[in-house]
Amino acid sequence: MVYLNYNNLDAETQNRLLQDSKSDVEQKFGNDLKSYAEKQHLDYNTLLEEEAIKNLYSYQYVFNI
Repeated sequence: MVYLNYNNLDAETQNRLLQDSKSDVEQKFGNDLKSYAEKQHLDYNTLLEEEAIKNLYSYQYVFNI
């Protein structure tokens, strides 16, 4: 679960969440994504960012108001 303060949903917090998601995706699927990007002639960083954005929807958020 990700605990967030409702008043702190600024760009900095969104970037931090995206970076956390990127590291999660890279840790779980990094080798698979690298080989897929290589086979399909895709940019690995772009693919990683797309998967990280998708991964954000799998998080459970708790908002403190």
